[in-house]
Amino acid sequence: MPQIPRIVIVGGGIAGLLLATRLGDQLGRSGRAQVTLIDKSQTHIWKPMLHTIAAGTRDIGQQQVIYLAHASEHGFNYQPGEMQGLDRDARVVQLAELRAPSGEVVIGPRTVEYDVLILALGSRANDFGTPGVHEHCHFIDSQAQAEIFNQALRIRSFQSVVTNSPLRVSIVGAGATGVELAAELSRLLEVAASYGDPDIRSRLSLTLYESAPRILAAFPPEVSASSEAQLRDIGFTVQTGTRVVAADPDGFRLGDDSKQVADLMVWAAGVKAPDFLANIEGMASNRSNQIPVRPSLQVLDDDAVFALGDCSTLTLAGQERPLAPTAQVATQQAQHLAKYLPRWLDGGALPDFAFRDFGALVSLSDYNAFGTLGRFGFFRGGFIKGRFAQLSHAMLYRQHQQALHGFGKAMALWTAERINGLVLPRIRLS
Repeated sequence: MPQIPRIVIVGGGIAGLLLATRLGDQLGRSGRAQVTLIDKSQTHIWKPMLHTIAAGTRDIGQQQVIYLAHASEHGFNYQPGEMQGLDRDARVVQLAELRAPSGEVVIGPRTVEYDVLILALGSRANDFGTPGVHEHCHFIDSQAQAEIFNQALRIRSFQSVVTNSPLRVSIVGAGATGVELAAELSRLLEVAASYGDPDIRSRLSLTLYESAPRILAAFPPEVSASSEAQLRDIGFTVQTGTRVVAADPDGFRLGDDSKQVADLMVWAAGVKAPDFLANIEGMASNRSNQIPVRPSLQVLDDDAVFALGDCSTLTLAGQERPLAPTAQVATQQAQHLAKYLPRWLDGGALPDFAFRDFGALVSLSDYNAFGTLGRFGFFRGGFIKGRFAQLSHAMLYRQHQQALHGFGKAMALWTAERINGLVLPRIRLS
């Protein structure tokens, strides 16, 4: 390995940005390594917050991290680009051409050389090849997609107000994204009622479809049952054990040959890593394009390539199933590499990753929140709900901000958000 190793991190999500920040502070500032982060977006949004951006209940300008500015502050480089391939023999990452929103080619295809490559590409919803989904449904997997949905939502809401017509929304996939988005849409229209049309919330007709026997299948049954009861209390229709077989311009077709008409359709089912990962020569991947990794987080046959977060899959010793693709897992894997990768570069050992389950939380906007506290800390394995669960959920984002910015700046960002909340509209109106 060269005297100054080139560490390239692809993907600026929860794991990628946290790792770039820590390695930049440790290695980039001192010149011990050249750390580069590659992402096709120019800004970072905490992914569990995307449903609030989609609904328009949070100010996106206050929540996003600008990669270029953050890189300058923390000793790493940022390159805009979208990975489309990998040549492991030459140790280069292949990037697709970069286009402006107008379609103009800004930068042609190019390559970036590496000595250590860390893939933190995240995941997106999986349409499982269902006809019409790609053409007619919205996805909430990125900031750009969340903003596109929000624009469509505001147009449909305006039409509903002017024509006094129903606002019919259908969401496929009752994992955390689908469930939290549903609740956030209800809260949005409740607040919107105070800005001119007191009946707009009553015109919202929302149906949530889930093919599994219960919603939030990855959560404990008590969380699922409580969340479903809360959604029904809000006035939503929840259909579990229901298979969506196609999407049409005006709604979904179901497995029983019935048709559900909708004005807005969201696909939030399944998990899938980027497609190109399935086509990298000599590198294994599963049906969801995820890369199997060793407990060290290195890919199976290449010590110079690591994968973490949703684009990877790891089954720990003594476990029957791989780790879930969650923000909690991605964060801990980034922290693990940030701690041990510098020692490994100096010839030290790279210990196995150990996951600590701190529980799971789901927040149904201001209505309620439910969760469990996991196997560590106080009240181990306990079920929580209400204000305590809502506070615990909110603290996850504050911890993410602190990990990126430090305590002082994180507190300043929180203070600024609170002040802006006193003078700005509570929802996005334009």
